[in-house]
Amino acid sequence: MEVIRKEHVHFIEGIQNKKQLFSYLSQYMADSEEINELDKELFENGLWEREKLSVTGIGYGIAIPHIQNDIIKRPTLVCLKSDQSIEYESLEGNKVSLILMIAMPKEAGNQHLKLLASLSRKIMDETYREKLMRCENEQMLFNVLKENNEIMDKEDKNMIKKGKILAVTACPTGIAHTYMAAENIEKAAKEMGYDVKVETNGSSGAENVLTAKEIEEADAIIIAADTKVQTARFNGKRVLQTSVTRGIKEAENLIKESLNAEIYYEDMDEAENVKKPGIYANLMSGVSNMIPLVVGGGILIAISFMWGINSANPDHAQFNQFAAWMKQVGDASFGLMLPILAGFISYSIADRPGLAPGLVGGVLAANGGSGFLGALVAGFLAGYVVEGLKKAFRGLPKSLDGIKPVLLYPLLSIFIVGMIIVVILNPIMSEVNQIITGFLNNLGGTNKILLGLVLGMMMAADLGGPINKAAYAFSIAMLEAGNYEIMGAVMTSGMVPAVGVALATSLYKKKFTQEERNAAKANYIMGLSFICEGAIPYAAADPKAIIPSLIAGAGLTGALSMAFGVGVPAPHGGVFVLPVVHNVAMFIVVIAIGVVATALLIGLLKKDIQK
Repeated sequence: MEVIRKEHVHFIEGIQNKKQLFSYLSQYMADSEEINELDKELFENGLWEREKLSVTGIGYGIAIPHIQNDIIKRPTLVCLKSDQSIEYESLEGNKVSLILMIAMPKEAGNQHLKLLASLSRKIMDETYREKLMRCENEQMLFNVLKENNEIMDKEDKNMIKKGKILAVTACPTGIAHTYMAAENIEKAAKEMGYDVKVETNGSSGAENVLTAKEIEEADAIIIAADTKVQTARFNGKRVLQTSVTRGIKEAENLIKESLNAEIYYEDMDEAENVKKPGIYANLMSGVSNMIPLVVGGGILIAISFMWGINSANPDHAQFNQFAAWMKQVGDASFGLMLPILAGFISYSIADRPGLAPGLVGGVLAANGGSGFLGALVAGFLAGYVVEGLKKAFRGLPKSLDGIKPVLLYPLLSIFIVGMIIVVILNPIMSEVNQIITGFLNNLGGTNKILLGLVLGMMMAADLGGPINKAAYAFSIAMLEAGNYEIMGAVMTSGMVPAVGVALATSLYKKKFTQEERNAAKANYIMGLSFICEGAIPYAAADPKAIIPSLIAGAGLTGALSMAFGVGVPAPHGGVFVLPVVHNVAMFIVVIAIGVVATALLIGLLKKDIQK
């Protein structure tokens, strides 16, 4: 069925922002009888739901909102050209004037992805964009849309192929950038005369998967990915590994580079010169896999507090069985957070053999008191230990290759990493903990504002690690001695990191990915529940900008809390203990000041994603 139809190409006036645009589109679809009148609200909500996944403004003043739903009667493309710029968040700037809306029924399958891919490919062509923007009436706009389809179909049929290029694209969220890189690589390869196929590792899984025969016939393979993809299948082929951003911006250069790339071998002697992902990519592999555990576990723990701070304690009057179960599940999720962080950092460095020692190192760091920082060390340590073992065992007979991944790598790497964590790292962190506790005891008799400042900074320094735990243990000891102000400083400052990060993602959208912004919404709940671990993924992803901001904001909060005599007689709970807080007004005020200060510092120190 024809998707591009003349009656759905229009010039529009008076629309100023995205809200007005989506309202217009839903009414237009009803007036055009593409949906029923009663389904207008559902249609508009569908547009907004898609927008939450990632922005559909793709830059160049163009937006491609899209929706797939059973309420839509037939595949439809609505093309609107506005007389003025519309406020619309996009990858480059916040204004659009050309809207290409794709509406597909569920029965159309992946047809909307194909159309989205086709439009993305066309729009990357500067000449084509200029033709669209120069159109002065609806007929011209319709002709350009139709003409381009016919030209591309003809070019595809008549192109004399030089060879075959394959590619794999993947971004952390698996949404916009994955497909934009795919379309740009495909377009560039066709223009250069190459047969091409691109596999996309998107949010719905791998699509257009490369077959063994296609890989065998390929002249070169491009892996434009910011997440882990399967690479063993490319052994013996020329492989270029790079970022998904380069796939979008430098597709032609990538194709040229791939044709001269090194022959790829996995777990073989020749692998020495194969380019490996950088430290940041390794780190993000751990962070992206950890985020669901932080969000899911943190929110469950926070909700369990609604029945009372001690609702999970069977010996307490507040005990509630459902809350106890909920906290048990949340604690289990949180318990996996650090092992997964370490495990997938190691996996990114050393592939599958790195997963086992990374997971074990993460568990030992979490249980042994090294916390978040220990898990980071464990992840990188495990990955590089496995890489070292691979090199060490190169001289073994080929007949022993089968026992390397199932016996030698796991046995030796788990032993080496485990011993380093248990014998060296955990004892060092334990000694640091004791030194800090002694320091706090000595500081307790001096200026209380200085003590609050130090306690606040410690709460944010390692987000649940030994430094954080030392400050919290000190506050518990003082609480038992009847000093409520120290617990007040610790609790207020401990609530600041997660909420401060959440506010920063709301204020500075260009500095965070769509995935980070979506996950940060849960940080409001976790932070206000005195769960600072929600800030860990952001601190891990950009420690230079995030950690100093968290320490400064939390330190300021702790100092102000002590200065205004905020007292908290409960050991946990965040906003759930407001009824028992001494000086409730200042409890709220100092947290608000710390959160705002943290968010502003993040905005100052953190660079935009594009940069």
